[in-house]
Amino acid sequence: MKLKFLIVKQDLRVSGTSQGICSRSFLSKLRDVYPDSIIDVVYLKEAPTEDQLHLLPVDNIESHVLDLRIPFITKCVNSIYWRLFHKSLNEQYIHKIYAAHLSNIDYARYDHIFIMSSGLNHETILGSKDLPILKKAIVSFHDPYPLYWYSGTNRALSNLDLFRLRQMNDVVSQAKTCISTAALMSDDLQFLYGSKKKFHTLPHQFCEKVFDLSNNSQVVKKNKKVTISYHGAIQFGRNADCLLDAYKELVNENEYYRENTEFILRLRGQDNKRLIAKYAETQNIVVLDTLNFSNSSNEQIHETDIGVILENGPLVCNILVGKAPFLAAYNKPILCISPPKSELRNIVKEEKFIATATDKEEIKQKLAYLIRDRFSSDAPMYPFGDYFSDDNFKKSLNLILSEIGDK
Repeated sequence: MKLKFLIVKQDLRVSGTSQGICSRSFLSKLRDVYPDSIIDVVYLKEAPTEDQLHLLPVDNIESHVLDLRIPFITKCVNSIYWRLFHKSLNEQYIHKIYAAHLSNIDYARYDHIFIMSSGLNHETILGSKDLPILKKAIVSFHDPYPLYWYSGTNRALSNLDLFRLRQMNDVVSQAKTCISTAALMSDDLQFLYGSKKKFHTLPHQFCEKVFDLSNNSQVVKKNKKVTISYHGAIQFGRNADCLLDAYKELVNENEYYRENTEFILRLRGQDNKRLIAKYAETQNIVVLDTLNFSNSSNEQIHETDIGVILENGPLVCNILVGKAPFLAAYNKPILCISPPKSELRNIVKEEKFIATATDKEEIKQKLAYLIRDRFSSDAPMYPFGDYFSDDNFKKSLNLILSEIGDK
């Protein structure tokens, strides 16, 4: 019997968003596991974008651009309303728009339905609240919600956050089951929402075949024997300074490192100018603007010898960064800069691939080891073992579907 899948997505973009990259890869891996199944997608997006949907191995994509402009009168009333009642009319208006599209889906003809979040506001999930489709749906979290519970945020807890928590608690209790992309997050969210149902874990994936990586016009060629690189954002407690301080000491202390290594950072965020100024005298550290996904991928695949992952911090990171499965796909050494408790600490197979974000000496030792290794070898490395393998994805997905099959 052919299984019929419905996937509700909020982000299938090809660049500028790790969630879009992971979402596209999920569809590809789902097709690999169930090659004869029917896979339909309802794509609810906030703005017109060129998403190269023809590359996705699905049977049908129904794409909708949602008009999320909030009426002026609603904004005016909400400016007082949320302070008095600790509820947001603006958010409720947006959730109703998502709900209107979700309520039109003929969900009964599908064996499995995934409603998958994107961004920090989880509109697709919250829009399903109290709808019949939700009782048959697997709700997928890629980040904690509300934002107050997101590791690395400085947001203060508000009464509005408590209302958001209650709203999501209702969704969780109504859903057929819930999953997240990280084991730590699954445990945390199950506890946070007081769920009597198990939160399952289905990690992020990466699959190159759902992307057109032919554009390499902006790739910067490596200038040294060993190139270390970080492509991404500096946010939510991620610490680049301690890492760069450690590398700076290495090149200052060792002429061979200074002559034969470089550290390239492609940053998204507010730290470019600050880091450029701070490390202006260290020519081995180069801070550049971000690239589109095709150019960034080519630079990391073909011009990078050691990849870097910055996890959220400073104390805990309970999410799985989307960068991990991407870098894992190319079997290169990776240095994870992580807080004391993190998702990657439970995944990384050897200590040489991970260092505490605030421990400069540990970072320095681990970085020196990986640099020395690359001086003498370009043999493939597998920092995450088989965690992101096709077989592990298939095993995790089938376990989830089998456990909810009788519900």
